[in-house]
Amino acid sequence: MKDNSYIGKRIEAIRATLPQGVTLIAVSKYHPVEAIEAAYAAGQRDFGESKAQDLVVKQQQLPKDINWHFIGHLQSNKIKYIAPFIHLIHSIDSLRLLQEVNKQGAKVGRRIPCLLQIHIAQEETKFGFLPAECIAMLEEGTWREFENVEIRGLMCMASNTDNREQIDEEFAAVKNLFDEIKGRFFARDERFSIISAGMSDDYPIAIKHGSTHIRVGSSIFIE
Repeated sequence: MKDNSYIGKRIEAIRATLPQGVTLIAVSKYHPVEAIEAAYAAGQRDFGESKAQDLVVKQQQLPKDINWHFIGHLQSNKIKYIAPFIHLIHSIDSLRLLQEVNKQGAKVGRRIPCLLQIHIAQEETKFGFLPAECIAMLEEGTWREFENVEIRGLMCMASNTDNREQIDEEFAAVKNLFDEIKGRFFARDERFSIISAGMSDDYPIAIKHGSTHIRVGSSIFIE
């Protein structure tokens, strides 16, 4: 059996660098149950997956006090599989998708927490609302009718670049957008409090700009 003891040590090392109030999400996609168990043994309870099928299998095999985060591009026909247990969906990129989450939440009697994904990166392949699109969707107001969804904040991915100044500017822009949306649409809603930003290579920059949830995979699981 493979020795996964390094996983717990890495989690402890990363936690030691985090300010109070920042949640570490161990991105366990592509990694086996045994690796997740090693992280769990080190006290890790928040894990991120990007495929509904894999998530369902792992959820069935692993302890029930794990908080599962869906962090990948979510297809509307897959929501029903994760609706009964998902802790937080990070990747809402359209009103239609939010509507489907609401529908599936109603079927299982849950208010499903979600984040609006913001497209700030230079790559065309990244999903998400452009900032102006997100504001327009919120202004339109249909989302207010969704009783089985909770919009808890924003998620973003910075550009895949070595230009730290660019990454800094992108995370700063998302923090400014978060503040605007909070003030205009969620001023009285304490639940709107999450910025999911930062991965293995850039999470210190994201935290500097208000990230509350970082998504770290390779720094934990890859030897």
